[in-house]
Amino acid sequence: MDYNDIPLFVRVVESGSFTAAAAALGTQKSSVSRSVSRLERELGVRLLQRTTRKLALTDAGQAFFERVRGAVAGVDEAAEAVRELGAEPRGVVRLAALPDSYILGLAEAIARFCEKYPAIHVECELSVRRVDLVAEGFDLAVRGGALEDSTLVVSRVGVPHLLLFASPAYLRRRGRPRKLADLANHDCVLFRAHGGRATWTLNGPNGEDSVEVKGPISVDEMTFAARACLAGVGIALLPTTMAREMTTRGELEALLVDHALASVELNVVLPSSLFVPTRVALLRDHLVQHLRHEMAEATRECARHRRKSG
Repeated sequence: MDYNDIPLFVRVVESGSFTAAAAALGTQKSSVSRSVSRLERELGVRLLQRTTRKLALTDAGQAFFERVRGAVAGVDEAAEAVRELGAEPRGVVRLAALPDSYILGLAEAIARFCEKYPAIHVECELSVRRVDLVAEGFDLAVRGGALEDSTLVVSRVGVPHLLLFASPAYLRRRGRPRKLADLANHDCVLFRAHGGRATWTLNGPNGEDSVEVKGPISVDEMTFAARACLAGVGIALLPTTMAREMTTRGELEALLVDHALASVELNVVLPSSLFVPTRVALLRDHLVQHLRHEMAEATRECARHRRKSG
């Protein structure tokens, strides 16, 4: 058996036609067709039903395809990993993340990565749905919260924190809260609340502490909450990575920085640890390091501006 025929068969099935497979491989359609026919003769079974309009796997073809496609993919990945050794990293990396990942500094992290590795192209899909990394061909994902799939390879980034912020105009008008209980007498920008009221439970010096808050507006999108806070609507709980630049410019002030709300744990995940291409490993390591640094630095900087403002 000519084992070179097996990858050609897999390409035909994945591409849906001999023509498409030949184009992807840079060869002639007749050559691909002969290879598949030769494989069928060697195996003694028909793998594909050929019609003028489409190809269809036979039962034997389906069983054979399911057995060999993983091996073919593994060989391809191993060959690619070896080729990358000693060479400039290049190729495409497909990344999945939630639409609001930008508040973590994801865009800036990817921009810096692309500056460092100009031959690597990063394709980002920002979606609220939980993508299937394997079935949809993603190389890695940035995910928050519990991970349902135990087969994923997880690199822990950390837990983003939210602090209390208000605009200088609001603080001049309503005064500055000195303790968490004071928030009950302030207007707050509520996030995913109902009826104009909510309970905020924050971690402080003495552990968890809760306060009942109210406000004229409730939103379900963090950017809107930040804009409302900037406009002086009230005090808001915002991610430090989002509010960092606004505090630096003096547009917002951090309040009661010894109290924080811990968000869900953030992770960078891969579908498998087998034959991870260099370009994927480089992006994973860069994201983990960059996001860890950004979250820690944002919290420190917001607290520093709080101390300056008194």
